[in-house]
Amino acid sequence: MTGRQLQAESVARPPAWEAGLTDREFELFRELVYHHTGISLSPHKRPLLQARLGRRLRALKLTTFTEYHRFLTEQDPSGEELVRFINAITTNKTEFFREAHHFRYLAEEWVPAIKARAARSADRAVRIWSAGCSTGEEPYTIAMTLRDTLGTAVGWDVKILASDLDTEVLARARAGVYSLEQTAPIPQRVLASHFLRGRGEDVGSVCVRPELRSLITFRRINLQDPRWPIRSRLDVIFCRNVLIYFDRPTQQRVLQRFLELLKDDGLLVLGHSESVHGLLDGVKHLGNTMYRRIPAALPSDAKA
Repeated sequence: MTGRQLQAESVARPPAWEAGLTDREFELFRELVYHHTGISLSPHKRPLLQARLGRRLRALKLTTFTEYHRFLTEQDPSGEELVRFINAITTNKTEFFREAHHFRYLAEEWVPAIKARAARSADRAVRIWSAGCSTGEEPYTIAMTLRDTLGTAVGWDVKILASDLDTEVLARARAGVYSLEQTAPIPQRVLASHFLRGRGEDVGSVCVRPELRSLITFRRINLQDPRWPIRSRLDVIFCRNVLIYFDRPTQQRVLQRFLELLKDDGLLVLGHSESVHGLLDGVKHLGNTMYRRIPAALPSDAKA
């Protein structure tokens, strides 16, 4: 065999990481993911983790997963690659009006209740958090529901915080641009009221109207962080299909912190496969994975 043939074989040989994560490497990354995000990766996620991390190895021209782990833990002082790593391992599945019963409850039960509150106390401030907002469909659906039911009456002060761990999906959420296919769950009347249709090169897409976008602040928040940048008590917290990625102790810790942020009678909305059963006291189950904070659950001087 000639030297030229040997060189050709060497060039054609696939990178070592394509052989797959070793048991040790998988455990190293499981620990890293859990430490930084609280996400508990089960063994059946191993092929998914391997595929997603493979993209980062290609981008960095690394040959083994061990090298990538060393890069993350020893050669990434700014944390830029750690953010890309977290973006790579997070799952983002959402759609407008997903689990529509939650938005019907807001429109038919919750909004009339806060209108009654405003009549009694002149309190017209509304504070809502969409935790794990992904590409923005959930907070924009909340905003559409409130604008259509509260109306544009002067005096309502509505602020929606929309957060996610993944910086890439947050950028898409801020842009507020969606394909017509993505907006299919939105009734045509509602779509026409809250979106602008693209023209020219943008035909086939729509953009959120500025007046709807102005209700929402997007920011990166890690639910594992010891402090969240939230200064006021909240009327509603949406955290749907996020807790399922956490182990039980992390679920309990996050739920307790949610409870401390909610106002008396505040509403907590979870995903269809999630529950607070055995994890959280001080809430009343309203059905359809919605829970109301019982006022007596915390001392009156509890801090947000």
